[in-house]
Amino acid sequence: MAEGAGGEAGRRAVGELTSALGLDAGASVQALAEAAGRPDRREAVQAWGDRVVELLGADPLVAGGVAAAMERQAPGSGTDWYGGDHTDFRGGVFLREVVGVQVVIQQGGAAAAPEALSSLPPRPGGFTGRDEEMADLLRALDPAAEPPSPGGAVVLAAAVSGLGGVGKTALAVETAHLACEKGWFPGGVLFVDLHGYDEEPVTADQALQSLLRALGVAPEHIPGRADDRAVLYRSVLAGRAQERGPVLLLADNASSPDQVRPLLPGDTRHRVLVTSRDRLPQLGARLVRLDQLTPEDAYELLDLALRIADPDDSRVMDDTDGARQLAVLCGHLPLALQIAAALLVEDPDKPLAELVDELAASHDRLDDLDDGERSVRAAFDLSYRRLPAGQAGLLRLLSLAPGAETSNEVIAALVGDEAPPLRDLRALARAHLIERGSGSGWWRLHDLVRAFGVGVVAGDAGLREEGEAARERVLEFYSRWADAADDRLRWFPGRAEPERFADRGQALAWFDGERAGLVAAVLWGREERYAEAGAWLASCLAVYLEWRRYYDDWVTIGRVAQEAAHRAHDDGLEARAWNDLGLALWSADRIDEAIDAHTRARDLFQATGDRDPEATAWNNLGLDLRVADRIDEAIDAHTRARDLFQATGDRRDQGMAWNNLGLALKEAGRVEEAFEAHTRARDLFQSAGHRHLEATAWNYLGCVLQEVHRLDEAIEAFGNGLEIYQEFEDWYRAGQSLVDLAVSYLHANRYEDARTHLLQAADAFTRTNAPTEATQARTWAAELDDPTPNAPSPPP
Repeated sequence: MAEGAGGEAGRRAVGELTSALGLDAGASVQALAEAAGRPDRREAVQAWGDRVVELLGADPLVAGGVAAAMERQAPGSGTDWYGGDHTDFRGGVFLREVVGVQVVIQQGGAAAAPEALSSLPPRPGGFTGRDEEMADLLRALDPAAEPPSPGGAVVLAAAVSGLGGVGKTALAVETAHLACEKGWFPGGVLFVDLHGYDEEPVTADQALQSLLRALGVAPEHIPGRADDRAVLYRSVLAGRAQERGPVLLLADNASSPDQVRPLLPGDTRHRVLVTSRDRLPQLGARLVRLDQLTPEDAYELLDLALRIADPDDSRVMDDTDGARQLAVLCGHLPLALQIAAALLVEDPDKPLAELVDELAASHDRLDDLDDGERSVRAAFDLSYRRLPAGQAGLLRLLSLAPGAETSNEVIAALVGDEAPPLRDLRALARAHLIERGSGSGWWRLHDLVRAFGVGVVAGDAGLREEGEAARERVLEFYSRWADAADDRLRWFPGRAEPERFADRGQALAWFDGERAGLVAAVLWGREERYAEAGAWLASCLAVYLEWRRYYDDWVTIGRVAQEAAHRAHDDGLEARAWNDLGLALWSADRIDEAIDAHTRARDLFQATGDRDPEATAWNNLGLDLRVADRIDEAIDAHTRARDLFQATGDRRDQGMAWNNLGLALKEAGRVEEAFEAHTRARDLFQSAGHRHLEATAWNYLGCVLQEVHRLDEAIEAFGNGLEIYQEFEDWYRAGQSLVDLAVSYLHANRYEDARTHLLQAADAFTRTNAPTEATQARTWAAELDDPTPNAPSPPP
């Protein structure tokens, strides 16, 4: 035994056993056997047996040496093979539980049992995109790849992770085929589906047994203990590498590192490719994250899927807009796209537009993304059912959050806690059920995951109440913070300093980050439970949305707020909502609707006897009437507003009425009266300390001075207004002032100054949401590149 077990190492092993049994070094085998059979020596013998198993299992050549030595020492004895496939252990003396290892030396290299080393599934039909991710995987699988750092270990495994249905298996199989075509794995390819998200996942030990059989190990030769199977697996792979070359293992659908770790080979020539819905950073693998397809690749997948079924099916090519809409409704998720394609294949006469309409109108889109064999809902449900209760509850609440991305602060409000549940958020991100957003502390859900979560909530009365309470908490949080940010935007010297935001920049930054969520939360006001809170929140957003020129958002929430306030039977709140909606419609150049809205606001304020907001409604109505070219009515409306404001003594509001009255008077050709009105407005704003409105008065004064060709004074007035707008970072109005300055310079034949100010105006418009104005300013500036006596007329 000593000779067969590896020379000196074997002799040392036998000596250790003799010592453990309390015998002399020269004791006979019979004495060793008798001593080993004593119950009080069982633990010592078992410990020694473990060492021998490790020695035999570490290298197949050692095990072969043992068999050869036994045959040389006792040819034809009880150690021979009988019946052709069994080892005769009759009459044997055993030092511990028996692990039988049969070593068969085949002539001509024939396998002892059938192998399955070409088990890679066929290439996925209609595979598109993923060029960058495939290149990353190929770099990781290349047997000739260098370690990531000098002297470091070779990376044996690559793990593709992503949301269920995102195409992980397809990418892995396609990449494996490419790697084999390059001749990287002459030893073969092993494939095992670990079913990690099924109710009964495949264990690592079960996978080992399957892989050993695939490697040609007969079932009766597979060890009984899991550790022994792992040792044999690595040993067989090592022999395979020596005889035929590297092997690639594709372990599909793993759910935990424990499923994969025992499958990693010991020989660094082999490679392992893993797919999982979880990120699996504990594996020490090259991690490749898979997101949804790009719009272009999604479009190509739809087209390929239809043409595979019928090469003449051109529905995608014939309706490119419909195909892009369909891809969006499928969230660019490969599984959803394939199901949609299958539904179209089933009905060759069905236009894309019809399927798009069905999905868009569906109460639950996931119900329709089911082709009888595959289901997006079922794919997501596998991940959802594995979540701990806390993570499952968080996912449900996140699906109800307003906006495409959700901040930590809003998540804290959703769950009703002071701080967000960061541990659970990170766990959901590792499971690819949520993603990190565009900035730190922001999170987002795939559209179809959101639809799945909403469906889970809708199907249970208790979960619905939980969700409604969470949405109330979000509305309360948003209303409190939006009110504070709005106070900062409306603040001017002389008023109490707002506490929550230190300056205008902080308030704008908060609004910018939460805008999508704020607008979505206001839309909840369509439901009775949230009507009043939604209307109040909308009123806090008006100044911000006007400042940033998000007019479509402003009109949308204005309409919802008005309807919500009407259902709440609050005349004051409804009047304010009509007034804000009118301003939004005026800004969006929907003048007839604005006139109607401000008329309704005025009438409601009159009915409630609230004179100050009634004056505001009159003032805003005057703006609408002036743009509608109903100048006399506009002058009357602004005069009424001025008189009502004078009764209240509010200098700011009086200044606004005078300013707007000046605009109407200028339109009527009453220039001197207009100049007087704007001068009064400027003085009132200066005395009230309202610099932003002072800038507006300066600009209007400049327009009047320009009208009467007092160009130097006009340039000075525009310059004063511009300085204040820049101070407030109001880049749109700064751009308007720069254009006004350019016009004055053109009138004064100062073409280079005009060109310079037009280019500055284009830059200012670019900094805000005004690309059309920026393009116009650059066009006018280009016309001045070669000034001639026939210079272009100044822009309006």
